[in-house]
Amino acid sequence: MGKKIKKEAEPPPKDVFDPLTIESKKAATVVLMLNSPEEEILAKACEAIYRFALKGEENKATLLELGAVEPLTKLLTHEDKIVRRNATMIFGILASNNDVKKLLRELDVMNSIIAQLAPEEEVVIHEFASLCLANMSAEYTGKVQIFEHGGLEPLIRLLASPDPDVKKNSIECIYNLVQDFQCRATLQELNAVPPILDLLKSEYPIIQLLALKTLGVITNDKEARAMLRDNQGMDHLIKILETKELNDLHIEALSVIANCLEDMDTLVLIQQTGGLKKLLSFAENSTIPDIQKNAAKAITKAAYDPENRKLFHEQEVEKCLVALLGSENDGTKIAASQAISVMCENSGSKEFFNNQGIPQLIQSLRSDSEEVREAAALALANLTTCNTANANAAAEADGIDPLINMLSSKRDGAISNAATVLANMAMQEPLRVSIQNHDVMHALISPLHSANTNVQSKAALMVAATACDVEARTELRNSGGLEPLVELLRSKNAEVRRHASWAVMVCANDELMAVELCRLGALDILEEVNLSVSRKNKFSEAAYNKLLNNYLSLKYSLTGYLSSSNIISDGFYDYGQINPGTKLLPLKDLCLQEPSDLRAVLLVNSKSDVSPPPSMEDKSSDIGYGRSISSSSSLRRASKEKTNFHFSTGFGSPTEDKSEPTSGRNTALSKSTTKEKGSRRWLIKLASAALWFVGSMAEPGMKLS
Repeated sequence: MGKKIKKEAEPPPKDVFDPLTIESKKAATVVLMLNSPEEEILAKACEAIYRFALKGEENKATLLELGAVEPLTKLLTHEDKIVRRNATMIFGILASNNDVKKLLRELDVMNSIIAQLAPEEEVVIHEFASLCLANMSAEYTGKVQIFEHGGLEPLIRLLASPDPDVKKNSIECIYNLVQDFQCRATLQELNAVPPILDLLKSEYPIIQLLALKTLGVITNDKEARAMLRDNQGMDHLIKILETKELNDLHIEALSVIANCLEDMDTLVLIQQTGGLKKLLSFAENSTIPDIQKNAAKAITKAAYDPENRKLFHEQEVEKCLVALLGSENDGTKIAASQAISVMCENSGSKEFFNNQGIPQLIQSLRSDSEEVREAAALALANLTTCNTANANAAAEADGIDPLINMLSSKRDGAISNAATVLANMAMQEPLRVSIQNHDVMHALISPLHSANTNVQSKAALMVAATACDVEARTELRNSGGLEPLVELLRSKNAEVRRHASWAVMVCANDELMAVELCRLGALDILEEVNLSVSRKNKFSEAAYNKLLNNYLSLKYSLTGYLSSSNIISDGFYDYGQINPGTKLLPLKDLCLQEPSDLRAVLLVNSKSDVSPPPSMEDKSSDIGYGRSISSSSSLRRASKEKTNFHFSTGFGSPTEDKSEPTSGRNTALSKSTTKEKGSRRWLIKLASAALWFVGSMAEPGMKLS
């Protein structure tokens, strides 16, 4: 046999490039490789970029500067699976950078990313595509793009994925999307509640937490609450509360329950299954403040419905709330106070808190926290409204002093709540006296000057409730409270005008206050208000009439008549008819005017001894009466004693059987000494009738004959 000859290897074709192995240490070089037509180079370049991006935010920013994003977006639709997978992985990491997210929105690559969620794609592609969408959905514009490109449906489908990372990314993205109402509505159409409830069984706490957060948002809608109830969602939630190992999920679970309890059907269901008792016991016995706070919030939300309040009362929810008031945590106290303020709409609950709850709320008024004091005052305001027993209980618990102190609070809500409680208490005279003894009128000055309409309204209401006697009104006037009260009559807020009118009506119960209020312009403002059909109210009309009826001199000058119930007394004077809007000068100012030939001002003075003012004493002996009216013969016959009434222009001594005309501007009504007081009153009434006749005959400025 011949010797075998070794066959030589054929040389490569001349038109083929020899393989070249390159080791690059520069990111810029690798980014250039993204434009290569070779799949292997693309895959390796993407892999290198992925590892580089994982190292930190600075590297992501570097890749953005090098222009890596745009060529990578083209690789999302590459025919090669490995290239497509690696490019998707890069975007899952890069999308956490805000600048990258912005560029991705501009490049409009959402369709390409959502396409990676297709069922036939690999799990790893699902993982990073859903991660990219979760990052993109953190901003509003990203949410809109995901929703408009139909990303919600494939995300819901991926909730059933066997891979926990895919589940986590998908539910996180869904949670971000359902912050928008339109997405929530679509979610219900896609029947997403059952797969979300299934995530509560996951062994990964982060997935359970995201599922609970998502349920907490979507159950704000009635339809979603019904779906959760129909799919036994309440059982899942109660089980979470009963499992101590899941205490990090209890707060979110309570938030979902709070939403569900707003539905009467759900509340009845949970009550029938014993879940409500478990919930209340859990809230009362928990040592975690946030859990107690959320439990109280759940009760508050549900208690807005009257039927729910009734059910809660049957389950003795009040005991749980009183226990929560004793918490050392401010948030829990606030939530419990808010729940009480809603629950006391039920008459049975209101009665319960009379014995338990009010002392604890009064104690909360002394808290260092403004928020705690405000919430406690709100609860007390509702408890004491139309309930004298609770008002007494608040007073007995020494609540007056801290409530008055709250009138100087920096929080408008605290001021208005405290004023409401005090106004409710002041409906009872013994409590009103006690409130007045705490210098309440001075404390009301600041609220009356407030710019907040609710505070203005409550402050005016409190003035109406407490200024029921002369001493209180005098204190209010001396403290400077009348000026801001009168200004509130101009308010554009209907409730403020109504309460201010009420307060003015109460303050105008005596002549001194009525004169002062008119001097400050209250009558003019009320007249203007009452001319408007939309602005006037019953209190504004009543206040206007009260001012006139207690300032008879002004009423007579404005209207020209007095009613049968208007009894004049010392100090009444007839200035003559004046036009609306014209100020009536007080008697003190009229006395200082020089005598003239103008119509006389008629003054009623029935005192037996009248001494002329020093400034007028010398003149009174020389000047005569500009106009006088003696009592008629019928008047004399009616009186057993011989008495003459003179309507004169000067302050002079009483005259007997004599009436001589002289000239002057001021007037006085004099009466000689009488032994019978009844006769004096009777004569004053007759003088009132005479004044009506005289006043109708002349006006200021008329020359006397």
